[in-house]
Amino acid sequence: MYDYLVVGSGLYGAIFAHEAKKSGKTVLVVDKRPNIAGNVYTEKIEGINVHKYGAHIFHTNNKKVWNYVTQFAEFNRFTNSPVANYKGELYSLPFNMYTFNKMWSVVTPEEAAAKIEEQRKEAGIIEPENLEEQAISLVGRDIYKKLIKGYTEKQWGRDCKDLPSFIIKRLPVRLTFDNNYFNALYQGIPVGGYTKLVANLLEGIEVRLNTDYLENKKELDAIADKVVYTGPIDAYFGYTLGTLEYRSVRFETETLDKPNFQGNAAVNYTDRETPWTRIIEHKWFEFGKDEEGNDLPKTVISREFSSEWKPGDEPYYPVNDEKNSALYGKYKELTEKEEKVIFGGRLGEYKYYDMDQVIAAALQCCDQELH
Repeated sequence: MYDYLVVGSGLYGAIFAHEAKKSGKTVLVVDKRPNIAGNVYTEKIEGINVHKYGAHIFHTNNKKVWNYVTQFAEFNRFTNSPVANYKGELYSLPFNMYTFNKMWSVVTPEEAAAKIEEQRKEAGIIEPENLEEQAISLVGRDIYKKLIKGYTEKQWGRDCKDLPSFIIKRLPVRLTFDNNYFNALYQGIPVGGYTKLVANLLEGIEVRLNTDYLENKKELDAIADKVVYTGPIDAYFGYTLGTLEYRSVRFETETLDKPNFQGNAAVNYTDRETPWTRIIEHKWFEFGKDEEGNDLPKTVISREFSSEWKPGDEPYYPVNDEKNSALYGKYKELTEKEEKVIFGGRLGEYKYYDMDQVIAAALQCCDQELH
């Protein structure tokens, strides 16, 4: 018998398992994948830690979270500075003075602000009602057309006029020469990859891989007092109320016999015609070097294709529109009857979480449950 059965070995599950063991509880972790670490799983290829489920860049302003996570890994000083490629024209992201200079040849912040204001007035938008109007009112029509429209429509599979304005309200727009996308106090990538970080969290804890909890629910529930479930909430209830929607991502990863493909970790392709949304070159998350500091002769790239989720695909981004939020609310009501089950994480709470938010939520759950 175990005190806790933890379903899923991603960040939420691994942190709960670690804290429960530290509190003297017995824990079993099960995961249906053949590896630990959920979507932050990294796999070594040609000496490069490849982010198998998309780029994960750790960033936070939460000192408690940073102090917690750095117990289990040393982080490098990686700063996320993506490049946008629009039909061969390259622009700086987030939108900053380098972007405005390239787009309009403006030199001062005053000129850039005036140009944005001029285009906002031309568009005549008073109260933005959708993503397109929100974007134009933030950065003007030129930047919207070249750097936002195509990328966003590929990402969400919907016209910008059909997407809610709130998706883009947090868009970083800076009248400075600052290429740091997140502008967080603490930022970096774990040295040795995320898998190593999760392995350190799970040290000394029994983990069963290739084990599908929902297929073996009865037997697994019988051996634990309580369950911490981090899988999809609708799957837990057998989709009885309907299926929650997600966006999914497909990756085409290849190893190239050259030391440098694009010179940056992330390049976003913002035109509508290029089928992929971005290309990740994994080695630049760790400055192109291996753990001993040697230059790596090869490189690994991943093209990302955004797609509508269907059963069997990996769910990535919850579609938090009115319809899905209402359906999640109904499933959430059902969880209240499951007295022995804690639902947590991105899929268990149907919430788009950054990694630091997952860690904060897991630690809060541990405080309530274990102390």
